[in-house]
Amino acid sequence: MTSDALFVGGGIIGLASAWRAARAGLDVTVFDPAPGAAASNVAAGMLAPVTEVEYGEEDRLALNVAAARRWPAFADELEAAADADVGYRATGTLLVGFDRDDVAALSDLHAFQAELGLEVEQLRSREVRAREPMLSPRVRVGLHAAEDHRVEPRACVAALLRACADAGVVLDHREIARVEQQGGHVTGVLTADGERHHAGQVVLTAGAWSATIEGIPDAHRPAVRPVKGQLLHLRDPSGRQVLTTTVRGLVRHRSVYLVPRDDGRLVVGASQEERGFDTTVTAGAVRELLDDAAAIVPGVDELELVETIAGLRPTTPDNAPVIGPGPIDGLVVATGHHRNGVLLAPITAEAVTAILTGAEVDPVLAVAHPDRAGAPT
Repeated sequence: MTSDALFVGGGIIGLASAWRAARAGLDVTVFDPAPGAAASNVAAGMLAPVTEVEYGEEDRLALNVAAARRWPAFADELEAAADADVGYRATGTLLVGFDRDDVAALSDLHAFQAELGLEVEQLRSREVRAREPMLSPRVRVGLHAAEDHRVEPRACVAALLRACADAGVVLDHREIARVEQQGGHVTGVLTADGERHHAGQVVLTAGAWSATIEGIPDAHRPAVRPVKGQLLHLRDPSGRQVLTTTVRGLVRHRSVYLVPRDDGRLVVGASQEERGFDTTVTAGAVRELLDDAAAIVPGVDELELVETIAGLRPTTPDNAPVIGPGPIDGLVVATGHHRNGVLLAPITAEAVTAILTGAEVDPVLAVAHPDRAGAPT
């Protein structure tokens, strides 16, 4: 079997990139035993470069903002290709605070956001609860970021699988044993059952497992590790939406978010745990998430707990993704997206396709280049 490009990993990054590459005229194969079943299946779907901006991560802000701006067109194109709704909703995001410390912290954050040129509206308690009446009356202050939107990752994966099939992408459910090379150039991959598949280019989109793929020199393996995140799915039995806007808050010094779904679900997350490849759902994390969610929306206690789930964020030492040509000629790396895999999917797909076809990559991707200053190794 021979392809122009082989993708190792079929999460939202791999599928979006494979779809774009196929639409650019390449013969594409994606290898993944369970496409979309890892981090993409657990993601909450926040497209939030504004409310997630952190001190010391300003260098990634331009990339995240550029990625968010690509989502409306990407969603429209994907929905047209798959004839399906991917749940893109431009409803904004609320960041709320409860006590004096929160008021001070959000005031500082608002000043920082303004300094970066981000448009954020500061709201008083009454204004916050006018937007979301189910919020706790203890809310004292809020920030509204109108440009921070949301999408349904599971719907996106389903749409991408359909769009990929229609575009001629071959989906192979076997595991990859290693990337193969000869004379300093990739020649394809070897599957776990011993079959060789040839290609002029191989794209590593294996998420948290990217550093485990054999065939890449140890000194140049992407320094990606798994960071565990646990989430809950709650639902009003009547199907009514508890919230209409994504809400983020700080409760007992823990960050928590609540993301509404059109079917009445409310996604609550997420823990951050250094537990290797463990995806066990723990009682302690569930209890903390429920307690924190109830502090923000007291009515949470009356909701049905319909799903508990854990996934692995692919994370690098500097929290920035690794997107660009790999250490072997013909190898492309697109991994390490940490908590922004869904947000960065369209712009990553665009960059990967540009590399595969010899086109120019948007300069905003320089912050994610494998050879960037201080790149993780």
